[in-house]
Amino acid sequence: MIAHILEKPSRVFAGVKYNTNKVDRNKGELMLIANFGILQALSNPRQQDLVNYLLMVSAQNKGIQKNTQFHAVISARGRNYTKQELTKAAVMWLKEMKYGNQPYLIVFHKDTENHHVHIVSSRVGKDGKQIDRDYEQVRAVGNIEKVLGYTFAMQYRFSTPAQFYLILENHGFLGRDYINEKKLQQKINSYVPDKVRIAELKELFIAQKTSPAFVQRMKTQFQIDLVFHSAEGKKPYGYTVIDHATKQVFKGSEILNLKYLLDDNIKLEPVYQQPNTDLHDYLDKDAVTYYSEYVPEGVYIRPVMISDDVDDQQVLGMKRRRQKKARTNTR
Repeated sequence: MIAHILEKPSRVFAGVKYNTNKVDRNKGELMLIANFGILQALSNPRQQDLVNYLLMVSAQNKGIQKNTQFHAVISARGRNYTKQELTKAAVMWLKEMKYGNQPYLIVFHKDTENHHVHIVSSRVGKDGKQIDRDYEQVRAVGNIEKVLGYTFAMQYRFSTPAQFYLILENHGFLGRDYINEKKLQQKINSYVPDKVRIAELKELFIAQKTSPAFVQRMKTQFQIDLVFHSAEGKKPYGYTVIDHATKQVFKGSEILNLKYLLDDNIKLEPVYQQPNTDLHDYLDKDAVTYYSEYVPEGVYIRPVMISDDVDDQQVLGMKRRRQKKARTNTR
């Protein structure tokens, strides 16, 4: 998943017209509208109502009349993410970019091979101050990596891509398509087994494996997650150890043979609870109007044809030509 801020200036919020026109032609879906004041009370705000509101907010700062529009795209490889996941990522990303309290709309585009959403907002805050633009594109990349969990996972030491993605899954992060493959491989290449910690864990497992609720005890008392791997309905064929205390990931076989670990009929209770990933948790319900999956069908916004459409393929074409590579699920 990538985040890119479109630089084409607009004083009349052409991005609103472009995206709502996509909705009208059934090439896009309006996912949500946030922080539009009294417009939130309307079941179907008109396109021009949204534009007028953004113009009203932007008019508070006369110094940036040339480009008051904030227009960004968050795009995924192929169909790796659903429209709901992209919307959730966009909401969290906007908060990191200091646009969380701004009026904005998010539109999912479904007319290209790569799922993506467009975001339109104002660069002027409701207090009349311009939203920070320093190193904007750099922060856009850094913040999407933070939102997806890549920044967090990179703090750990691991020896395979599968272990990297397991850290993300273990913590409930959305990320599953890290595009900086060179950086990831460099991290993997630098891995050196921590033999001292491996010996400590082996001793700990031997001492504790007969304890009631062994797996849960490892997690709550020692900050260690044991993730068992198995085919559906089958016994585990292996396991991975995520050591949060030292921020390291180990193959279970490095520490203690699975057969020996389970020889006392350890009950494999759930290792962790999936965090609540409902989009509603990230939004002020009074400031948001939901569309698509969130409200009944029938939303309609009058089309307005414009001559200066944003060309999605031109904007994202270079990144979309990257070939998707299959991950080897070796832990």
